[in-house]
Amino acid sequence: MTVAPRDFADELGDSAIVAAIHSAKPVRLVQASPYAWRDPATIPPRPWVYGRWFLRGTVACVVAPGGAGKSTMLAGTALALASGQDFLGKKVWEGPKRVWLWNLEDDMDELSRSIQAAAVHHGLEPEDIAGRLFVDSGMEGVGLCTAVEADGQFKLLEPIYEALTAEIERRHIDVLIVDPFVSSHEVEENANSKIDKIAKAWGRVAKAANCVIVLVHHTSKAGSADVTAMSARGAVALINAARSTLVLNRMTDEQAQELGITPEMRGRYVSVADDKHNRGPAEKADWYELVGVDLGNGMDHHPGDSIAVAVPWTLPDPFDDVTAQHLERVKNVIEGGEWRENAQSSQWAGHAVAQVLGLDADNKADKGRIKSILRQWISNGALKVERRMDKTRQERPFIVVGRWGEQ
Repeated sequence: MTVAPRDFADELGDSAIVAAIHSAKPVRLVQASPYAWRDPATIPPRPWVYGRWFLRGTVACVVAPGGAGKSTMLAGTALALASGQDFLGKKVWEGPKRVWLWNLEDDMDELSRSIQAAAVHHGLEPEDIAGRLFVDSGMEGVGLCTAVEADGQFKLLEPIYEALTAEIERRHIDVLIVDPFVSSHEVEENANSKIDKIAKAWGRVAKAANCVIVLVHHTSKAGSADVTAMSARGAVALINAARSTLVLNRMTDEQAQELGITPEMRGRYVSVADDKHNRGPAEKADWYELVGVDLGNGMDHHPGDSIAVAVPWTLPDPFDDVTAQHLERVKNVIEGGEWRENAQSSQWAGHAVAQVLGLDADNKADKGRIKSILRQWISNGALKVERRMDKTRQERPFIVVGRWGEQ
């Protein structure tokens, strides 16, 4: 017996099924495609644009808290791309690129300060970028809005995306940087479904125009000191849609102490890491020092501007100038005494290290380095922590010799 669509729907008690049946279109034939085996050497390589950070045809995110040097890094990145020079330590693949930096929160004077300071530091001249850098400022009236909510209704502004695609193609833009993402739309930023649609619309622009779209995002107020991709404010849909997510972190107090860097200097050091490397191998964090560059623009009684510029920086190695012979001497000292693990103790094993290496265990910088050295030697078994009774018959952790003859 054939059941009429309405009878079938009534039987289920779902009026929505009635509408679905009556409005149903013919179902397209679905077929699985057998995989055609390929010689791996014939598969085109991924079209990387900048190191393993920016991949052509995709969206990348940059996540940073306020004051972490975001604008400084972006100015340097834009110049590195436009000049084709890897002065930030990232390869610009296949020569100079055409870059569009669209900042929605700084005026042109402030943007120019960052760009020109980086150019001065890296010795760039106008011909080095040869018309390949394009800069717009939302504060100068060049705003950007790609989606709105009106009367509770979400709407993607498709004509804007079409215009963006057309301009990117007209100018042959390789990388478009939008800073910040939150200022490029008028949608509740915690709404995952809406942010997902916006992010995917940007992805379609990147694909259609064969470029990289870089969306710069702030961290949430509740974000921890250690910024990750998940520290981004608002909906996680943006991060999920991105192919890479760079996170910026200032050096922490603990890191500065271990590296022997004074608190006053700590703010000059920033790390950048890809926290979502789903299209390339994981890369360790890159470190940068923010150095001041005098623009030479002082006049009358007004001082000139000193603007931060990012330059690659290498983390100091606590084991610089530390040899296997030093370790053996430390072992001999520790073997001949009672040395505590607690750095607050007058019998701290760090004093034995300081004695051999000529360091001052009471100096904050030296103390941080000593802690790093001890931690490594304990980790590799050269020293070890052992609980034993002290002179007051209290059980406490002591540092003793582990294995002899190896670092």
